[in-house]
Amino acid sequence: MSEQGLREIVDLPDVGIVMSDGVRLSARVWMPVDAGEHPVPAVLEHLPYRKRDGTCGRDEISHPWMAARGYAMVRVDMRGNGDSYGHMDDEYTAQELADACEVINWLAAQDWCTGNVGMQGISWGGFNCLQTAALQPAPLKAVISICSTVDRFADDIHYKGGCLLNENLAWSSTMWAYSSRPPDPALRADWREIWMERLAREPFLIANWLKHQRRDAFWQHGSVCEEYSKIKAKVLAIGGWADGYKNAVPALVENIDGAKGITGPWVHLYPHIAVPEPRIGFLQEAKRWWDTWLKGLETGVESDPAFRGYVMEGYRPSRFNAPRAGVWIADEATGGALRALPLGADGALGGAGAFEVPIASPQSCGLAGGEYYAIGRGPELSADQRADDAYSAVWTGAPLAAPVDLVGRPKLQLTLRSDTPQGQICVRLNHVHPDGASTRMSFAVLNLTHRKSSASPEPMPVGEAVEIELVLDHMAYRVPAGHKVAVAVSTAYWPLIWPAPEAGAVTVTGGVLHLPERGLAATDEWHFEEPEGAAGWQTEELRAPRNEKHEVTDHETGLITLTITDDFGKRRDVAHGLVSGGVSRETWVIHPDDPLSALGRTHWTEETERAGLALRTETFAEMTSDATYFYVTGRLEAYENDVLVYARDVQDQVKRDMM
Repeated sequence: MSEQGLREIVDLPDVGIVMSDGVRLSARVWMPVDAGEHPVPAVLEHLPYRKRDGTCGRDEISHPWMAARGYAMVRVDMRGNGDSYGHMDDEYTAQELADACEVINWLAAQDWCTGNVGMQGISWGGFNCLQTAALQPAPLKAVISICSTVDRFADDIHYKGGCLLNENLAWSSTMWAYSSRPPDPALRADWREIWMERLAREPFLIANWLKHQRRDAFWQHGSVCEEYSKIKAKVLAIGGWADGYKNAVPALVENIDGAKGITGPWVHLYPHIAVPEPRIGFLQEAKRWWDTWLKGLETGVESDPAFRGYVMEGYRPSRFNAPRAGVWIADEATGGALRALPLGADGALGGAGAFEVPIASPQSCGLAGGEYYAIGRGPELSADQRADDAYSAVWTGAPLAAPVDLVGRPKLQLTLRSDTPQGQICVRLNHVHPDGASTRMSFAVLNLTHRKSSASPEPMPVGEAVEIELVLDHMAYRVPAGHKVAVAVSTAYWPLIWPAPEAGAVTVTGGVLHLPERGLAATDEWHFEEPEGAAGWQTEELRAPRNEKHEVTDHETGLITLTITDDFGKRRDVAHGLVSGGVSRETWVIHPDDPLSALGRTHWTEETERAGLALRTETFAEMTSDATYFYVTGRLEAYENDVLVYARDVQDQVKRDMM
């Protein structure tokens, strides 16, 4: 023990864990050097994102810090990724979860482990720690799930409100690139053989995902909302209001006994390194959780409020992650009481009178919406909503006499007629400033054929009045006195969702907005410690990161093109010398009058280098559609010292199923 009571630690870069089928997984382990004499609990993070050069930036801030406080922090490369053997066929497969259970049992049996194991992760790791907990491996006592989901169909990157999220193409392309990379040649003498096998087996995920356009057994697998009671481990759930996954924290708190939730203003990042600020001392909160459930110490976590959320003070619309003023609330409930505001004539929210409002938004409506899940780089967030309001029907309330805290899930009930059997509705809840600027607070989208069920969609009855309900994402936002609340309704939301096969219109004839209002928080009701962490990843920068986003209208063709380029930079690990870098490019094209003009295209470059050895993969993907089919193509290229050593083309067409 040091003067501060911390234990000296060892960093083991390549610990082999052999699965029952003989596949060796590679783990990086940080633990106290004396764990053999004084065993510690283990905490697992099980990911495809490469411990050697992928997640180092956050790993080396967090895991050494926790290890010095008496834990073995274990970062495993999933099979088929990083320095592990085997193949990965899809996300959250039965094989992936079985591996996680085997790893947990292996950890518990080590002489340096007390037998108690926790599991944590963000995004993929946040998903699979919940899914693994539902399988109830005996040593798993607690999990910390960050930026995750409980419903793989409705609340992941696939089918929000029954609409096809364009993130399907973007994320499939990400994994097409990520999993194509070789292991570190310094760790594997057979690295080239592993790489060639990996490239040959690399799945083109979107082609499979498009074959499941309904909420079928494919999506039920891994959706812990199917049976929350299967999760016996203690759950701490954490999320961010600027992330795409806003609904899991309240769902877990509401459905799992003893679960605790924290949601801050953050994007898709751990809350001690996230933006927008303020950050919190996540590692201290995690230590309290692990100390209680893995060591049996009294830390008070059982008495913590069920839900701690950051209510953001109303802010000006901006695509950038500026710090957010606000207050922390502490509640047993995850939202306030709903207050009904009818949609009235002449666009009055909370007004009265009959109306018929036609809506036929151009296919390009939605360009002010921002990224589905932001990661803290560049202009990612939603912009001033007036740009999309111009193509929407808007109902606006009177100036507020006093500030209002909106905490929970708003919902909008609409009565409408559709002139097509398929169509889409987007609803945005906006904060309107005195000068007219409009900040998006929450939103929802709905495929009208999924209005009753995503398992059994059915066409809209053309020309008949139908009542529908859209439940918006969870939120925590303060609208100041003198400002207004508005609800905007459009029939398109590009490039967040793929358009319906036919341009159509709806006519709204009635509706009620339900706002979750909570008593005003006069001051912070909870105080977190300031962020802490270890020294972090030591690297030499070889190419600086860069982010660009451009929106261009071709006035001859009418096509609108959005391009997003993320150069993640290039760096050399100071400790072991591995060089890694990458560039992501996305292109989204639409004609305002033609839903069948929609096109998505991606191109990724991934770089892995050591002295005298430069390995690179280039991956390409494209998606288009006509009224009957989706068409997807992909190409994977691998280079060794700029010589093409592998190439493969894939293509598929999938029939549209009321999508």
